[in-house]
Parts: sequence; structure tokens; C-alpha cells
Amino acid sequence: MPLDKDKKDKIIKKFQREKGDTGSPEVQVALLTEKIANLQGHLGEHKDDTPAKMALLEDIAKRRRLLRYLSSRSPDRYKDLVDKLKLKA
Repeated sequence: MPLDKDKKDKIIKKFQREKGDTGSPEVQVALLTEKIANLQGHLGEHKDDTPAKMALLEDIAKRRRLLRYLSSRSPDRYKDLVDKLKLKA
């Protein structure tokens, strides 16, 4: 279920603010969004996988905290990110 290196690199390149940026909230949220999508797909097939459910809930909480941080610090960047990822605001 972890992201493969190529997919991770593509996401980082798409959302980085400058060359070499891997830790900005935008990159972290984009990576978590992809990981959440993968976990949801996995849980569609394996409903009783409790550790995967816990990981999903943890990742959703992390993404929510990062989005809350970004919305309070930079509403414009928050809006752009939500639009790009097609998340509910």
C-alpha cells in the first residue's frame, strides 16, 4: 500500500513550491491524499482489515490538521490546493 517512488516523485514535482521542496503543506497534503485513496481502495476489497482502517483514520486526521494550518496561514494557497485536489472545502 505504500506509494511507489515514481508516483511519489510525480506528486512532489506537481505540488512543490520551489525546486527541492518536499515538506511544504501542499506536498504533504497531496501525498496524504494519494495514500488515503489507496487505502480506501484496499478497504473496498478487505473490509475487515483493522490496521488499514486505523491507518486511514490517522492519515485523514493528519491531512485535516495540515489543511487547517494552511487555511489559517495562507487562505489563497489553501484554496488553490483544495481546487487542485478536488477536495471539499
